[in-house]
Amino acid sequence: MLLAGVILLGYQFFVKKQTFSIGRQAWWRLLLLAFFNIYLTNVFEFWGLRYLTSFKTCFIYSLSPFLSALFSYFLFTEKLTSKKWMGLIVGFLGFLPILLSQTSNEEETGHFLMFSWAELAVMMAAICSVYGWIILKQLVNENQMSPLMANGASMLAGGMLALGHSFAVEEWNPFPVTNYPVFFECTVLLILISNLICYNLYGTLLKRYSATFMSFAGFTTPLFTALFGW
Repeated sequence: MLLAGVILLGYQFFVKKQTFSIGRQAWWRLLLLAFFNIYLTNVFEFWGLRYLTSFKTCFIYSLSPFLSALFSYFLFTEKLTSKKWMGLIVGFLGFLPILLSQTSNEEETGHFLMFSWAELAVMMAAICSVYGWIILKQLVNENQMSPLMANGASMLAGGMLALGHSFAVEEWNPFPVTNYPVFFECTVLLILISNLICYNLYGTLLKRYSATFMSFAGFTTPLFTALFGW
């Protein structure tokens, strides 16, 4: 995230020749975007991925349309009809069979009620991610900030938070990496595919489509994850 943020901001400054004049409200939203959409989302997600399969992780992320609808209801007073409420309830109940089936790795993390802590961590990642996309939509539509600028600044700040957290709790001797070739290969792929392409494509599409619809399109992710995982 830190490297991707530097690349995006450098592109804005040196290639696009754009100045970084940001209002007080936009600064506050950028900090919220960095904290929720970058820092918390990834910390929860990557911890949960240690114990969950990639398919189940993405399946839990498919809760995003329900969360987005609820956020829109409470934050933007968007009306939800009785049919929509019924659809949300039925859809959520459909997730329970998958959530209740747990592997031995999940059992290691312990439980809170019927869910493992790994599942709850990924649920929190989904919540933070949806809230972050709503903030990004506000920055793009209300503060007239480009998706590249919003993502670059939030990735830079969120990446610094995550690295600071790592430095405080992990073993840095000199770096918490054991397999450098794989680390650099995956880091480059993450920056290229996720940070530079997907985040900014998502931000651009939010100019035209609602956060709820974009989350709904995310229903396809478990299918692709199952395919790639296989």
